[in-house]
Amino acid sequence: MPQMGPLLWLNLFFMFLLAFGLFIILTFYLKAPIKIEKPQFDYSIGQKNWKW
Repeated sequence: MPQMGPLLWLNLFFMFLLAFGLFIILTFYLKAPIKIEKPQFDYSIGQKNWKW
């Protein structure tokens, strides 16, 4: 029966890659959204007079 040491290390490496990739994907999709500040517009409420 062949030694299982290298296969176990390879399995551990692939499990680490899978867990790390899952962690990256979940933190990307489940992170708190960043609030986008709305630009402040200066609207004049009063009526403007026409200059003829």
